[in-house]
Amino acid sequence: MFSGFATKLALKKVGISADTFSFASPAAPSPTKLSGDSSPDKDGDDGGPSWPAWMSVKSLPMSVQPWLAPPPPPIPLGPLPGVGTVAPMDRDRKIVCGGGRPVLIVFLRCVGCAFAQKTFLALRTLANRHQNLTCLAISHSSPAATQKWLDLLGGPWSVDVLIDEDLSLYATWGLGPSTIWSVLNPSTQVQAWKEKGWLGAQVAEAIQKKGTTGRTYQTGGTGVIDPTEAGAAMVMGNKWQSAGAWAVDGKGVVVWGGKAERADDLMDLDAAVRALGLA
Repeated sequence: MFSGFATKLALKKVGISADTFSFASPAAPSPTKLSGDSSPDKDGDDGGPSWPAWMSVKSLPMSVQPWLAPPPPPIPLGPLPGVGTVAPMDRDRKIVCGGGRPVLIVFLRCVGCAFAQKTFLALRTLANRHQNLTCLAISHSSPAATQKWLDLLGGPWSVDVLIDEDLSLYATWGLGPSTIWSVLNPSTQVQAWKEKGWLGAQVAEAIQKKGTTGRTYQTGGTGVIDPTEAGAAMVMGNKWQSAGAWAVDGKGVVVWGGKAERADDLMDLDAAVRALGLA
């Protein structure tokens, strides 16, 4: 789905020519076929060309990795929860609603995204203002990348942060890959160029330095994590992954929310608070 126009545009955005990845075959291989097990002159499972042995996701610049097609989640994509429905339960019960306390759940785009940053800062402000509201942010970037991003932002404050690298939580709440238009439409691109303070380069630089450990922010407390290996696949998350947010009351019923319409859709979190009757 993203192997043609979108990937070429993404490579151009980060200053890499598409010819960099032109090999013997005139047909460019799909980015989803990147693998450390690829062998030269070996056909892929679908009969198409495979990448040479030296080429893998890990060998690509970390700024390019988020533009590749996201891996499929380990579970089927569920329906988007609608207002008035019971909040879905994920297989590992990481997100628990209905315990008498309202919850505001925000699924973020990848770290380094200016829109994810603005959304998280708005959520953090709300969490600080409404102590009777559980505010939960979901990141599909790696623990190390998420940790560094939070450190650069000054910490999570009262927001609980969950890591969902395999996208199972996103899939449970109906959030799969976004469309090319929702990411690359002219309005979003213009808004993106206006945004300042993107943290992607700083996060990438930090996590490529081995031998560092630090805090990770997850529900249940903090701890020490191992650093992520430099160049690990999708360590920064994926720019095609959809974002979204939902407000769930103390009975576990969704009262507000949905999928972000575009990459720059910050969603009105204040409206979520009003829907919960907390404003």
